[in-house]
Amino acid sequence: MEVTGSTYLGDYVHGRIEGKGRYTLPTETKYNGTMKDGMFHGKGTLYFPNRSKYEGIWDCGISKEGKYTFADGLEFKDKKWHYCDGYDRRFYTEICSGLKPAGISQLTNLDPPRTIPQGCYDCGDGFYNTNTRVVIDYKLRFLRNAGLANLLLLKSKRRQVKKKLCSALYIHIDDDEHEWIIRTCRKGWDEITGFKPKQ
Repeated sequence: MEVTGSTYLGDYVHGRIEGKGRYTLPTETKYNGTMKDGMFHGKGTLYFPNRSKYEGIWDCGISKEGKYTFADGLEFKDKKWHYCDGYDRRFYTEICSGLKPAGISQLTNLDPPRTIPQGCYDCGDGFYNTNTRVVIDYKLRFLRNAGLANLLLLKSKRRQVKKKLCSALYIHIDDDEHEWIIRTCRKGWDEITGFKPKQ
C-alpha cells in the first residue's frame, strides 16, 4: 500500500486484509465495508472526494449491484432516468427548490456556480487545462496528468508487466475525453464574445 499511497484501517486475517475496514485510495476516495483477501467483498460504500457515493454489494473486487448517489442527493437510475432528459432540462436543485424568476439563469446544479480559472473547463471532478492536459480538483490540487501517464506507458512498451503497472497507477486524459470535455463542459472565459468589428 505504501507504493500506491493507499491506507487501510481495519481487520486482518493471517496478515491479509480481511473483514471490516476502511480503505483510502491516493485520490482520497474511501471504501468503507467488508474486505476479503485484500479486495472489496460483501457490503461496502465508496465515498468520492466530490461527496458522491456508491453503495454496493461486491464479489472479489467486482461490484455485483449497487446505487450511485450524486453529492446533491440525486440517485442515478439506469432505467427510466427522467433527470435532465430531452423533455425536462432542469437541474436537480431546480427540481427540488423551484425555478428562478424569468431572466435569471442557473448555469449549473450549484448556485452560484463555481468560478472556473481562465482558459480551463469544469469537467465534473475538477478543472481541466487544455494546454497542459492536467486536471486539478476544486481545491486546486493535482488530480491527474495525461503527459506523465503517456510518457511512462511509452517507456515501458517493451515490458508488458511495467505497462500494466503504469496504467493501473495513473489515470490520464485520453483524446476522446479531451474532445468530450471541450465539447460539453463549461469553460472559464479567456476570449472576447459578442460583436467583433470587421478589420
